[in-house]
Amino acid sequence: MRIPIYQIDAFTNELFRGNPAAVCPLEQWIDDNIMQEIARENNLSETAFFVKKADLYELRWFTPEFEIDLCGHATLAAAYVIFQYLEKDLNDISFNTKSGVLKVVKKNTLLSMLFPSREGEKCNITKEFVEALGKKPLELYKARDYMAVFEKEEDIRNLNPDVEKLRKINAFGIIATAKGNDVDFVSRYFIPDSAIGEDPVTGSAHCTLTPYWRKILNKDKFVARQLSSRSGTLYCRALDDQVEISGEAVFYLKGYINI
Repeated sequence: MRIPIYQIDAFTNELFRGNPAAVCPLEQWIDDNIMQEIARENNLSETAFFVKKADLYELRWFTPEFEIDLCGHATLAAAYVIFQYLEKDLNDISFNTKSGVLKVVKKNTLLSMLFPSREGEKCNITKEFVEALGKKPLELYKARDYMAVFEKEEDIRNLNPDVEKLRKINAFGIIATAKGNDVDFVSRYFIPDSAIGEDPVTGSAHCTLTPYWRKILNKDKFVARQLSSRSGTLYCRALDDQVEISGEAVFYLKGYINI
């Protein structure tokens, strides 16, 4: 079996920035265990697999450890591959996923995605959470992920969480966020049970960040920056029950997997 593979840097217009994702177009679905092994071998935060079915693309995402239900940067990367290399005449794509149908629209250099909004519910800040993060947040919310809100951008930049203590918190991921100095808001995203520890740029986290900052800043459109070592920029718009997340992408490599 010979499977094409692309690697795309998402949420950036610079190579070696943003979040790298592997993208594997398939003619038909292969065994889940093989897809998991490919994701493990790639050792990136996510590997996206898709199969075209009629007017839709079926899309799935795998971390090196497990399959997940929503991933922004790998969706953007998959759309970039289709727009740039497979169906150049398309201006929009619909992906059928575990989180429903996700639409991606090409707008010049930006790719815009519609994701479900995941507004968090406010919860108590425990001593264990503070010790794990290394600093007490102003507020704490819970959706799929925990979201810890801090006073200023420097708090986010300087966070040095204890990974072992984070693993004891029952959550897929932990978002840390604050108002930005030269953008609307900033964030970092920690995945304690993942081999990567901290995700470079996380589209799905902005499904929770965007509705929160909509209430705080009293606006619908935002420029957001994720403050990982690679960094990335996202353009977000809050809708009623969805979040529009836009970003750029850069091609890194193309090859083949031989199985």
